[in-house]
Amino acid sequence: MNFPKPHLPLTRFINNDGVPFFFLPDWPIFFLDNHVLVLYKPAGLLSQGDSSGKVSLLDLVRRWIKIAYRKPGDVYLGLVHRLDKPVAGIFTVARTSKAASRLSEQFRNKTIRKEYIAVVEGVPRPRCGTIKHWLIRVGGKTISTPRYTKAHAKEAVLEYEVLESIGKRSLIRVLPVTGRKHQIRAQLAAAGHPILGDMLYKSSHRLAKNAIALLARSITFIHPTLKNKITLSCPYPKGWPWPEVQGNLFWDWDEIKNSLSLADADYG
Repeated sequence: MNFPKPHLPLTRFINNDGVPFFFLPDWPIFFLDNHVLVLYKPAGLLSQGDSSGKVSLLDLVRRWIKIAYRKPGDVYLGLVHRLDKPVAGIFTVARTSKAASRLSEQFRNKTIRKEYIAVVEGVPRPRCGTIKHWLIRVGGKTISTPRYTKAHAKEAVLEYEVLESIGKRSLIRVLPVTGRKHQIRAQLAAAGHPILGDMLYKSSHRLAKNAIALLARSITFIHPTLKNKITLSCPYPKGWPWPEVQGNLFWDWDEIKNSLSLADADYG
């Protein structure tokens, strides 16, 4: 990826190859310009703040921009999508209101393509296809319900492909067509193939640090001002539970938060 030439204050966050990084050299930025920032979100880190008061990736982005660009006052950020706390992968933030509006419109119109990789229990049959459910939220989780039995149920659609199977586990590619809360986790569980480590959705195996084997692998969108198509992908994290995958990113937030040394940070 050819990054736009950074502003001078950003030089402290540029590696020897001229590529920007986020706070630490092993925390990658996949795309950066005046309108869009695309970076890696580790598992265990909130996308945005909640009632727990723990730090979120959005908090860290604001702080990073203030330091990197020496920006006075408030930093504008537009949250155009989310990743669940236990999910790692590629994450997109709008840096201007124009970018936020145009990216959000692309999400509404389903013209943004997001691809996930997951390790699931069992071997889905057929090996590729489309899954449809009607979903409702109940007590902090999303569950499948028969069509029209609940007035507030929402249709959820995803496409999947089995990439490989070893024993009673499979590595699959997932393309969500709709964007419901916990959609991938709930639909795969409802289909009888919970994501490895996802105890909320009845996985039989717990992973370290309560991570789940779901990775936001890539995103394709139209740049909000340049109008060109951009496709970005994320490497696998270290410890990804598939024997033929050699990851090179930290997976969990706990692996890196103690390395950050900002005096005013409370990383939770």
